[in-house]
Amino acid sequence: MSDVESFPRQSARTRRFTLGEPRSFTVCSSGGRVLFLRALSGTDPRTALWALEPSGEERLVVDPARLGDSDDIPAEERARRERARETASGVVAYSADAAGDVVAFAAAGEVWVVEVETGEPRRLEAAAPAFDPRPDPTGKRVAYVHGRSLRVIGVDGTGALTVADSDDELVSWGRAEFVAAEEMDRLRGYWWSPDGGSLLVAQVDETPVPTWWIADPAHPDHAPTAVRYPVAGGANADVRLHVISLDGGATEISWDRDTFPYVAAVSWADGHPPLVTVQTRDQRTVQILEVDVATGSTATRHEDSDSVWVEIFPGVPTWCGDRIVRIADTDGARRLFVGAEAVTPPELYLRAVVGADDDGVVFTASEDDPTQVHVFGWDSSGVRRLSQAAGVHGASYGAGTTVLSSSGMDHHGQRHRVVGPTGGDDREVRSVSETPSLTPQVRLLRLGERKLSAGLVLPRDHTPGTPLPVLMDPYGGPHAQRVLAARRIWLEPQWLADQGFAVLVVDGRGTPGRDPRWEREVSRDLATKVLDDQVDALRAAKEIEPDLDLGRVGIRGWSFGGFLSALAVLRRPDVFHAAVAGAPVTDWRLYDTHYTERYLGTPESNPAAYEQCSLLDDARSLSRPLLLIHGLADDNVAAANTLLLSQRLTEAGRMHTVLPLTGVTHMTPQESVAENLLKLQVEFLHSALG
Repeated sequence: MSDVESFPRQSARTRRFTLGEPRSFTVCSSGGRVLFLRALSGTDPRTALWALEPSGEERLVVDPARLGDSDDIPAEERARRERARETASGVVAYSADAAGDVVAFAAAGEVWVVEVETGEPRRLEAAAPAFDPRPDPTGKRVAYVHGRSLRVIGVDGTGALTVADSDDELVSWGRAEFVAAEEMDRLRGYWWSPDGGSLLVAQVDETPVPTWWIADPAHPDHAPTAVRYPVAGGANADVRLHVISLDGGATEISWDRDTFPYVAAVSWADGHPPLVTVQTRDQRTVQILEVDVATGSTATRHEDSDSVWVEIFPGVPTWCGDRIVRIADTDGARRLFVGAEAVTPPELYLRAVVGADDDGVVFTASEDDPTQVHVFGWDSSGVRRLSQAAGVHGASYGAGTTVLSSSGMDHHGQRHRVVGPTGGDDREVRSVSETPSLTPQVRLLRLGERKLSAGLVLPRDHTPGTPLPVLMDPYGGPHAQRVLAARRIWLEPQWLADQGFAVLVVDGRGTPGRDPRWEREVSRDLATKVLDDQVDALRAAKEIEPDLDLGRVGIRGWSFGGFLSALAVLRRPDVFHAAVAGAPVTDWRLYDTHYTERYLGTPESNPAAYEQCSLLDDARSLSRPLLLIHGLADDNVAAANTLLLSQRLTEAGRMHTVLPLTGVTHMTPQESVAENLLKLQVEFLHSALG
C-alpha cells in the first residue's frame, strides 16, 4: 500500500500517533515509583494506568478492559474531555494521593479506586454519574462531582457525605466554568487541603451567561442541547470560592470580585496557605492572593499589571520554601521569579513551571531558537539545562525526581526517561506508539526581515526545477506554535507535500516562543499583521526555493487557522488562489469572552476592532474557491460562524462549498472523519489550483 493511501488511515487510527505514548506522569513522594497513562498498543484507544517501579519494571495497574463500557460517560465528563482535547477512552485522567499509593479515576460515570501496590481496582458505591474524582492527600477519602454537588466517600466505600449542593440547576459546586477550562487551562473546580480535612471549592453560578443551543440537524427528533456560552461582551459565570470542612463548617473567601472576576489558578501546597490567582475582566491586572482559611480573608502577595494584557502561565503560582514562584513579563523578557528575585536571564523565554520544592524549581523555556523547548532547573547554585538534545522537551517533577519527555527531528515519537536528584536513576518509560509510514523531510527557516519561523516541506520525490503549487498550512494565532523541532508535527505536512505541493508552515506575530512584545503585536487587530506575515513569508520562501509556483497558492487551517485561511482568500486574492477553512471564527462577536476580549476588547468598547476582524462583510469580495468545514456539534467555535459566512456569500452570489460534519465537535477524533477529511481537502485543492 502506498503512502498516499496508507498515511491518512494510519494517522486516524493512531490519533495522530499519540496512542501508545506514555503521558500524565506522577512522581510518588518517595521519588522511586512513577505513575503514568499509556494505551496497550499504538492503535488501542483505551488508556491504561501503569506504574514504573524503582527496579525499572513497568507494571500494569489498571487494565481498561476490566472497566466495562467506558465510552458511556456523563455530559460533564464529555465536556471536560472536549476542553482537554482528550480523544482516548479507558483511564483518560487520574489523581493520586500524596504518596502515590491510592489512585482514583472515573469510568462510565462511576468512581473507581485502586491501591497501586495491589493493583486491584474497585468501583465505589458513589452517586452516579460522577466525574473528576480525586483522593485526599492522605489517601483516606475520595471527592468527586455529581451533577451540581461535590461529594466525598471513603476509599473503603464508607462515610459518604455531600460537601456542597445546590437546588438551582444553574449553580454548581466543584466544576470549572467554560472559560476557565477552555482558555485558562484550569480544568478543575476543587482542591483538597494537605491534611485531607477540608476542601477549597468553586461555586459557579451560570445564571447570567447567555444560553446557546447546539442542534443536531441529522436527528431532528433530538432536542437541541442548551449550552451556557460566555460570548464576547456578554456576561461570565459568577465564580466564588469557599473553604468547606468535612465536619460541616464553611467559609467564603473574600476578594474584590467586581474588579477581579476571573479565577485563573488555585494551589494548596503542604505547609503553606492556599494561593489564588485572580484577573480583571480586561486582563490587564493579575493578583496572587494568599488565603486565610480560618477567616476567608485574602492578602495580596503580588500584583502584575500591563497596558496590553497579563499572561496566565502553567504551573504557577507555587512555593519554593517560603517564597512564591511566578512567571512574569518585564522589560520585554519573560522571566522566572522566586520571591522578588528574577532568577533566569532575560534571554530565556519561560514557558511553564513543571514543579517546585524547598530546594528549587523545574521549568521549561526556549533560548535563542523558538522552535526548541528545553527543561531547566534552578536552585541556589543557579540555572542549569536538564535536557540536552535538540528538540522539544517537557517534564514532570516530584520528590527531586524529573521525568523528561523528549521529541526531536531525528526520531519518531517521544523518548521518556526518569532522572534522579543527582542525575542518576536513569530509567526509561517505553513508548508503544506506531511508527509512521513516512519520514518527513523539512527545512526549518527564518524568513524575511522579521525572521519569521517557518518550515518548508517538498515532495520526497520532487525533481528540482519542477514548479510546485504552494500549500500554506498555518495556525498563525496566539497561544499555539506550529513550527517546532519535533518530527511528529511534520508528518501531515509531509503527506500533503507528497500529494504534489510545496507545504509552507509559518508562525507569525502573535504566536508564542519569541518574546512578549512579539505576542502583543496582534493587540486590537487579529487580522492585518497575521495575514501580512503569511504573505511576507511566502515571498521570502520563493527566494530560497525557486520551484515554488506563486501563481498557484492554496491555504488551509483549522480554528484560528481556519479564520486565517478564509481571511487570506477574501482579502488577498492576488496572493492566495484557494482556501480550506475548518471551524473558522468568522465574526469575533460569536467567540468567548476571555480569549476574544484579551485581543480585541469588548464589542462595546472597541467596535472598530471587531469590524476589522470580521469576515462577514468581506463575503462580497470572494473571487477564489473556498471550502468551509465545520462540526455541527462544535460548542467551542459554534457552527453559526460558518453558516453566517455562507449566508453572506450566497446573498452576494459568490460560489463556495460547505462541508458540514454531523456529530463532530471542535475535535475530529472519529477515525473515518479524520481520515477522509485529509483526502477531501487534497481533492479540493488539486481541483482549485489545477
